[in-house]
Amino acid sequence: MSVLVGRALACALLLGLTACKSGPEPVEAPGAGFLGALALPALGPQRAAAADLSGRVVLVNFMATWCFPCVAEMPTLEALQRDYGSQGLQVVAVGMDLEGARVLSPFADHYELRYPLLIADERIISGQSAFGPIIALPTSFILDRQGRAVAAWQGVAGHEDLAKAIEKALKR
Repeated sequence: MSVLVGRALACALLLGLTACKSGPEPVEAPGAGFLGALALPALGPQRAAAADLSGRVVLVNFMATWCFPCVAEMPTLEALQRDYGSQGLQVVAVGMDLEGARVLSPFADHYELRYPLLIADERIISGQSAFGPIIALPTSFILDRQGRAVAAWQGVAGHEDLAKAIEKALKR
């Protein structure tokens, strides 16, 4: 997928709430917002509630256990959590598996994730949350400290691109 096509898809993911420009730009979320949409059950060794995310930069990664690119991206997410966690970053994965906890729980335990794995609810799976339709996996969003989406990627996001966007969000 070309960079331009990827950027266009990421812009479409941001729900058309703002015009897409080069570089991350804040997007206002309707209703309960992005953080409210993350009020989901958590699995695995690391747990976090949506309330714990307030005031933090949050990297939300939509994934599934059957998605090879999602699994391949996990070391990058682990490294970002390790490198930026003390500065205010929290990585959160949202498992989109239709079987929910039945497949996500053993997955989280097997990989000993160092970040929370949340179980997507019907609103997220059906595209009725602040995140809109998740049409490809993995899909990642970076939320600033106010809970606004400032960057989005469809497909595997590179470590360097994610790190630059995280650093920018942490400085705000």
